[in-house]
Amino acid sequence: MNYQKIPLSAGLYFVGVPIGTARDITLRALDVLASADVLAAEDTRSLRHLMEIHGVPLEGRHIVALHDHSGNAVQDKLLAAIREGKSVAYASEAGMPLIADPGFELSRAVGEAGLMLTCAPGPSAVLTALALGGLPTDAFFFAGFLPNATSARHTALQKLKDVQGTLVFYESPKRLGAMLKDAASALGPERAGAVCRELTKKFEEVKRGSLQELHDFYREKGPKGEVVVLIDRGRLQSVSETDLTSDLSTALLTHSMRDAVDMVAQAHNLPRRKVYQAALELGKGNV
Repeated sequence: MNYQKIPLSAGLYFVGVPIGTARDITLRALDVLASADVLAAEDTRSLRHLMEIHGVPLEGRHIVALHDHSGNAVQDKLLAAIREGKSVAYASEAGMPLIADPGFELSRAVGEAGLMLTCAPGPSAVLTALALGGLPTDAFFFAGFLPNATSARHTALQKLKDVQGTLVFYESPKRLGAMLKDAASALGPERAGAVCRELTKKFEEVKRGSLQELHDFYREKGPKGEVVVLIDRGRLQSVSETDLTSDLSTALLTHSMRDAVDMVAQAHNLPRRKVYQAALELGKGNV
């Protein structure tokens, strides 16, 4: 027996569940699932199966279905249970609730009602892919699923072109080739990327390369299973010291130092501190 039945305070408990391998469940998640007064899930069959694998009994509890099409009645029912002093555990079909999964409206409603809200965290396809993808992890931007239509998808990708962090997407295996084609067009064919497939499962695979190389690999036959796509950050054009000094000198002729620094920093997409330091050095040279 890997779980413990523990007393839980009234409130909502988000439960992170495995994205593939069932043994990735945490002990705390099992404790919450075993102990909560009310169980709710995006997919009731998935949660029931997971609990069966780990020997966690329902003990007469009914699993409430809460997904994107449930409507307000289910949410109101769960809030009422919490107000009555009950503990409610909610799990997505896989991974962490709210991360491209339902749960946000419930979370907001519980928070606005001033009721207790916490999380027993667990696996995430986003973080697992970042750990394996070989791209920078100091900053990243999770964009979820891109639009289905080619034009809308291309437009969405163009808006992310200059994001200074690794881009992370969920994608359908059937659309992967088309998505990579649009990404190569919108972001540049030489930009590095990685396709992470079936994470934590038996046929886990990570394919790395340029967007063009990845498109060439997947364009004829899409992969099977769940897919996470990583794309390297945009590289801002470097600005020479000569150009920076010239632009600052021109701006300072008609503007205050503060305004000149703001203008030049924005024009070259540079940190304001760097431009301000250059302006100070320029002022010393003119003394």
